[in-house]
Amino acid sequence: MVIKYAFFTFPFLCSALAYNKVAADTCGAVGNRSDILIRRSLAPEYIEEQDNYWSTGCGAMKPSCILYPSSAEEVAAIVRVLNENKEPFVVKSGGHNPNRGFASIANGPLISTKYLNEVTFNPDSMTVRIGPGNDWDEVQAVLQKSGVAAVGGRIGGVGVGGYMLGGGLSFMSTEYGWAANNVVEFEVVLANASIVTASKDSHPDLFKALKGGGNNYGVVTAFTVLAHPQGQIWGGNLMFTANQTPALLTAIREFTENYPDEKAAIIMTTQLSAVGAIDMWLMFLFYDGPTPPPGTFDVFTNIGPILNNCKTRDYDELLTYNNFGIVKGSVYTITTETTPVPPSEHGAEVLGAYYNHWRNITEGLLAVPGFLGAMALQPIPKRLARKAKEMGGDLLDLDDDVDRLIIEVNYSYLSASDDKKIDKALQKFYKGTGDLIRRFQKNGKLPKAYLPLFANDGYYRQDYFGRLRTADFARRVRDRYDPEGFFATRTGGFKL
Repeated sequence: MVIKYAFFTFPFLCSALAYNKVAADTCGAVGNRSDILIRRSLAPEYIEEQDNYWSTGCGAMKPSCILYPSSAEEVAAIVRVLNENKEPFVVKSGGHNPNRGFASIANGPLISTKYLNEVTFNPDSMTVRIGPGNDWDEVQAVLQKSGVAAVGGRIGGVGVGGYMLGGGLSFMSTEYGWAANNVVEFEVVLANASIVTASKDSHPDLFKALKGGGNNYGVVTAFTVLAHPQGQIWGGNLMFTANQTPALLTAIREFTENYPDEKAAIIMTTQLSAVGAIDMWLMFLFYDGPTPPPGTFDVFTNIGPILNNCKTRDYDELLTYNNFGIVKGSVYTITTETTPVPPSEHGAEVLGAYYNHWRNITEGLLAVPGFLGAMALQPIPKRLARKAKEMGGDLLDLDDDVDRLIIEVNYSYLSASDDKKIDKALQKFYKGTGDLIRRFQKNGKLPKAYLPLFANDGYYRQDYFGRLRTADFARRVRDRYDPEGFFATRTGGFKL
């Protein structure tokens, strides 16, 4: 199994087994303590944890043990042990990220945040303290009772930790910014095992860097975020046939450019699979209120969906319902690109080229056993960028010069024997899409724009930090808080 996954691993993972033979054993050292829960292979909780990944490719990587801290102090104790050896490690929240080695590991310790699962609402400050071990449906199930919500994941089964540190795109992002913009404080265990609070007044550079900086600065053990009043919402799905593609591409262009209401949000996905003869478009719709004003989503409903199950419901119900979109039991992979929204006169050509590029690659994979391919078009209108700046900014540092779309592609399949084929296809997609964007910009059919990648949707081969204009700032902060490169060299994730 290790050989099959070798092309996905990082140097620190490749050397892990050899190092364990000569170095101090983190699992053994922590196991000598009585206060930190530890589980090894064959234990039911170990097996359950490994099953709790969205991708079986991550679950197939077997850690030497799983450590379950229940406080920042216990995380700090583990970090002190890790500082005494050179063993690679990973930290896992909800297991959403499919990149092997980001939150999964073979032959090294895995730190699970499962028991860092606090959800505490403070009505006086209108904030919520949230542990990284939660999924978003668990968070909202608690908050629903108090009539508030936190800006969080659009699918309930997304974990809090990695989502927040990647920026976090929410149904509420045009209303309140990225999820990371809503953080008031981070509780962080640093590389030297000290515990600090990062906020606008305490360690403000670290506070900013954590909003999109991933795991380069420390282990976040709690997020204190703004709570927003929350009543019933409206949401659900529209389904369309593949022959409605031109109209749908026109509609999403118009919706993003003429964004009708900050309380409205969509995810437009197209799906293709030989299994079940799937070839369709499935939209996720949301309105932050019991009923959207007339006309809000007419640009889509006027096309004539073959299914419409949108209705008024509680927000936590929608998040739990959206879990149908999680396809477990398969190897799952993901990649992304960011594009400006084309002007109306070039919209059909530009968006059609992206769609055809995805479809041509995806059709070539239909014979892969258990294959399902999907592409999502996610609006990032100017008003989201403005709101993010109003809320204090983040590492993405979007300007409001253009409207954007985040393109996300994911492929699911049954066997690791097809890893190389899928890897080649993903690279072909994101590199080819980038070429299309540059070509359309060169001939004037797309505006020039700053186009960072969205970390939460990024493929491990992509240069996330290389696309950020804040990369120099991010590097300076890393060097201040992790001068020895503890997180840079010992664990996975996008690195500077």
